[in-house]
Amino acid sequence: MPNNGHTDPAAIDDDPPDHRRGHDTIPTDPDVTAADRPRAVAREGLVRGRLDVLGVIAVGGALGSAARFGLATIVPHGRTEIAWSTVIANLTGAFLLGLLMVFVNEVWPPQRYVRPFLGVGVLGGYTTFSTYMLDAHALVDAGRALSLVTYLLSTLVGGLVAVWLGAASGRLVVRRGRGGVTT
Repeated sequence: MPNNGHTDPAAIDDDPPDHRRGHDTIPTDPDVTAADRPRAVAREGLVRGRLDVLGVIAVGGALGSAARFGLATIVPHGRTEIAWSTVIANLTGAFLLGLLMVFVNEVWPPQRYVRPFLGVGVLGGYTTFSTYMLDAHALVDAGRALSLVTYLLSTLVGGLVAVWLGAASGRLVVRRGRGGVTT
């Protein structure tokens, strides 16, 4: 094949790399289609055919970011204080993400826009790792070691617990709704 600086789409190897073999046997989100797989991206481009999904993510992200801004306005903090609004956003966002994933993967039929809108957009805009790190850096600059450790661990450990609690709560709600648990 002559190398003219362009890749011939027909020349792309149809076999996935060794580390990707068998990827169809692992669970995936129900809204992931063949167009979302790496081979399809190489052939069709990252955006082509998915502008609608990117638009849904953008709208969700704007809504989530506005909610986080509102929370930061309600729960303000100084530069040398723990940013409790960021902790609250990250922990509640982790809980909601765990809850959402139960419904997306185990309850609702596959839908093209639910996970991108709610999971990537709204909750991605609402939660924030970048602000978490900037706030941590401010605590380092202020010499607030105890506050720094409290802030970092409360968000990291709390986030893991929150996502687990969200998923467990979702499964409990589903079981109760199906008559599997009585009180």
